[in-house]
Amino acid sequence: MAVIECVPNVSDGRRPDVIDRLASSIGHIAGVRLLDRSSDPAHNRSVFTFAGDAQPVADAVLALFETAVTAIDLRSHSGAHPRLGAVDVVPFIPVSGATMTDCVALARTTAAAVASRFQIPVFLYEEAASTDARRNLADIRRGEFEGLAAKLALPEWQPDYGPPRPHPTAGAVAIGARAPLIAFNVNLATDRLETAKAIAAAVRHSSGGLPFVKALGIALEHRGVAQVSMNLTNYEKTSIVRVFEAVRHEADRHGTSVLESEIVGLVPEAALPPDPEQSLQLAGFNPNQVLEHRLKEMR
Repeated sequence: MAVIECVPNVSDGRRPDVIDRLASSIGHIAGVRLLDRSSDPAHNRSVFTFAGDAQPVADAVLALFETAVTAIDLRSHSGAHPRLGAVDVVPFIPVSGATMTDCVALARTTAAAVASRFQIPVFLYEEAASTDARRNLADIRRGEFEGLAAKLALPEWQPDYGPPRPHPTAGAVAIGARAPLIAFNVNLATDRLETAKAIAAAVRHSSGGLPFVKALGIALEHRGVAQVSMNLTNYEKTSIVRVFEAVRHEADRHGTSVLESEIVGLVPEAALPPDPEQSLQLAGFNPNQVLEHRLKEMR
């Protein structure tokens, strides 16, 4: 059996009943294993990780949309994390017995099904992108839900599938194929959002920082701290330790320090240093967050 991982991000992190229903919609699909779920009230976002063979994984994505489209209304949604849709992004990742080509094909067939069933515009991204201009998720998401109607009116931003207008409550979605990434956040000992934004700009690749690092500065108002929220897209070439040390150095430069870090969702075992809690000031880390540990349970 081929194993493909899917890590959809959904725009609700504050309503436990809705998040439970979203998780249940995935878990009820035969042949799929829900490996992890993580919700962040400040981001107002939940991340689900599940795996299985291609068809059950596609079925689980459609079941997730069925629940999300009825439960989430982006017209009344707010949160620190940028978002485009109720189901914001759906990546497929090859794990074993599957190739990136298989995941690209799965992204395209799933995108067509989502667009047809739910009348949601779909953009293909990363390895599944139809043009180089759409490879980067941040470019697709720019303008967010509120700017989506104007964006879709532009000829260069016609969706790959679905109507050329936003779904009134569910917006749009990016569906793609990619290598594993690590969602890594570093909380700072300050509530100054401008400090977090400056540190994010210093470490992210697009503004001259570290390769394979995407970063945003975010305010966690409920905790009174600022956060550097990052995606590490190639941990073999830019390690999580290197990223953490860069953030800590920049924090020192800006007259603050690191409170703690966190990994959202699952992480490949090879990406972790021997002592992650100490070397990364990692808070609340559980060995069950190691991808390989969870995948063993599928055998």
